This record gives sequence, C-alpha cells and structure tokens, in this order.
Amino acid sequence: MARVVFTSNIQRHVICPDADAPGQTVRQVLENVFAKNSQARSYVLDDQSALRKHMTIFVDGQMVRDRKRLEDSVSETSIIHVLQALSGG
Repeated sequence: MARVVFTSNIQRHVICPDADAPGQTVRQVLENVFAKNSQARSYVLDDQSALRKHMTIFVDGQMVRDRKRLEDSVSETSIIHVLQALSGG
C-alpha cells in the first residue's frame, strides 16, 4: 500500500495522520484515505474534487502533473506527500 504523509502545517488546521492506503493512482489512494477522514478531504480537495489551488502533492519526490483528476500513477511502495504550496513574491 502507498503511504500518505500530511505535513505538520496541514495538521495544525485539520487532523490527518499519516496513512497507508491501496490504489494505483493518487486519486484512488487519497479517496481511500479520505473515506475515513472527510474533513481532510475538504481541506485538500475543492468542490470539484480537484486539488485546491494552494495545495501540492508529491509522489516519490515528483510533483503531480494532473491536479484535476489526480491520475498520476503510484506503486505499492510509493510515498505521497501532501503539503500546502507557498505563493507570493
């Protein structure tokens, strides 16, 4: 199962402990995690189920390319980091 790690800055706003979940895409893994934590889902995803503007996801150190469908592939040993993106100048 892939491992999902939520950074500590997210956990200041919503309880979302690290979790292991099955799936072959980022979407599948996250939906399995969010099935048990709807509050974290609404913090990370918008009302269209896309990644919120100021959130970022990395899979095995690479930023996801598909922010809307989250169809980037994951493996059984992948580590998915969910974090708030920095913006500004």
